[in-house]
Amino acid sequence: MPNNIQLDILKRHVGPFVFSFFTIMFLLLMQFLMLHIDKLVGKGIPFLVILELIVTNLAYMVVLAAPMAVLVAAVVAYGRFAENRELSALEAAGINPIRVMVPALITAVLLSIFLVWFSNDVLPDANQQARSLFIDIRTKKPGFDLEPHAFYDGISGYTFLVKRIDSETDSLYDVTLFQEPGSNRDRAVIKAKKGLLEMQPKQNLLNLYLVNGSILHYLPKRKSTNMTEKTYFQRYRISFDLSSLAFTRSASDRKKRSDRTMSAGAMLAVVDSLRQKVQNEKAHFKNETANLFPDDVRQSLTQPELSNISWNESSRIQSFIPADSVAFTAFAKIDDPSTRRRIISNSESTFRKLISNYENTLSNLSWRQQRINQYLVEVHKKYSIPFACVIFLLLGAPIGMLSRKGNLGFAALVSAALLTFYWISIIQGEKLADRLYITPFWGMWFADIILFIIGIYLTIRLVTSFKVSNLWKRSV
Repeated sequence: MPNNIQLDILKRHVGPFVFSFFTIMFLLLMQFLMLHIDKLVGKGIPFLVILELIVTNLAYMVVLAAPMAVLVAAVVAYGRFAENRELSALEAAGINPIRVMVPALITAVLLSIFLVWFSNDVLPDANQQARSLFIDIRTKKPGFDLEPHAFYDGISGYTFLVKRIDSETDSLYDVTLFQEPGSNRDRAVIKAKKGLLEMQPKQNLLNLYLVNGSILHYLPKRKSTNMTEKTYFQRYRISFDLSSLAFTRSASDRKKRSDRTMSAGAMLAVVDSLRQKVQNEKAHFKNETANLFPDDVRQSLTQPELSNISWNESSRIQSFIPADSVAFTAFAKIDDPSTRRRIISNSESTFRKLISNYENTLSNLSWRQQRINQYLVEVHKKYSIPFACVIFLLLGAPIGMLSRKGNLGFAALVSAALLTFYWISIIQGEKLADRLYITPFWGMWFADIILFIIGIYLTIRLVTSFKVSNLWKRSV
C-alpha cells in the first residue's frame, strides 16, 4: 500500500493532468474544426450529425492527449515536490526518491494498458463511424441557396438566376429559370418580374410562385426546323423535389475498413495474408522461368544481368549465355545463318518476356510490401503511443525534481520541446516506414527508445552522483 507521501504525490498529479488533458483535447478539437469546417457548413447537415462526427473523432484525440498530459502532470507534481524542499527532507531521511515515483509509475502503466485496449477495441469502430459520416457528408449536395446575380444549378434539371432577393420575405425579383428537357417537360426559359419561395419541409418540396412573366417553350424538332412557343402568365407555380438535397446516412459496417479502422489482431491477419501472397508470387515467378533455359544458363543469371542485357550484333547470345555452357557450345556448332538468326530472335523474345515478368513481379512485391508496412506501422502505433505514458513519467519526474520548478509555465515549455521531438519522430518514422526506407518497428519505436534512455539516465542521475562527463574525466 502507498504511504502518505506517495498518495500526496499522486493527488498532485490529478489537477495538472486533468487541466492539461482537456486543454490539449480542446486544441486538437479546434484543429479538427479548422481543417473540416468548410465541409460541414452550408450543406444543411443536421446538428446531431455534426455532433456525432465530433464525438467519434474525439477517440483518436484521447490517445494523443493522454501521454502529453502525463508529461505535464509529472513535471508539475514532482517540480513542486522539490520546490517545496520536500525532496531534500526525503533525501535527508535516507529515503530513495525512486520510492515516490513508484505509485505514479504503476498508474502510468495502468493508463498505458487502458490506452492499448482503447486503441484496439474502441478507436477502430469510432474511426470507422467517423469515416462513414465523412463520406456521407462529402457526397451530400449543398442546400438550396440562391444568391443575387449568380447562377444556381443545385436542383437537377433547373438553373436559377435572380437579380435581387428580399431575405425577410423570401421574395425574388427579376427571376430567370432555365428548364432542361426531361421525360415530362420540354426545354424552356421562364421569366418573371417577381417570385416567392415557400418551403414544405415535411414533403421535401420547394414551391416557387411567379408573378407577371412569360414562358418560352422549345418544342421538339420537326424535320429540320426549331419551333418555339411563348406564353404569358400573371401567376404561375412550379414545385421542386428537394429530396436529393437531404442528408442520408449509410451503414458504416458496409464500408470496407482501412488500416486505421482495424484492431491489431485484424491487421496482423491481413499482414499474414499479404506475406503469403508475396511467397506465392515469388514461387510463381520461379516456376515460370524454370523451364525457359537450361540449368547451367539459369544458374548463371543474376539480378543485375536481367536489367542490363545487351543485344549488340553477334555478342547478343554471349551476353546472357556463358561461353562455357552447353547451350553456347551447341549454338557455336550451328553453321546455317538463318538457323542462328532464328535462335537469336527466339532468345531475344524469351528474354524480353522474362524481363517484363521480372519487372511486373518486382512492382507487385513492392506494392504488397508497402501495404504490409502500412499495416505494421498502425499495429506498432497502437502500442508505442500508449507506452509513451510510462516514458513521459520517467522523463517528467526527474526533470521536475532536478529543476526544482513546479510552475505550469516551465512544465509547458519543457513538455512542448519533448513532445515536438516525439511527434516529429512519429510522423516522419511513419512516412519512412511506408516508403520502405526503415522498418515499421524503428519508425514507431525510435522516439520511445531514445526518450526512454534519457529518462533512465535522468533517474539514475537523480539518485546517484553519476554524470556522463565522469566517464572521460576518470579516463583522463
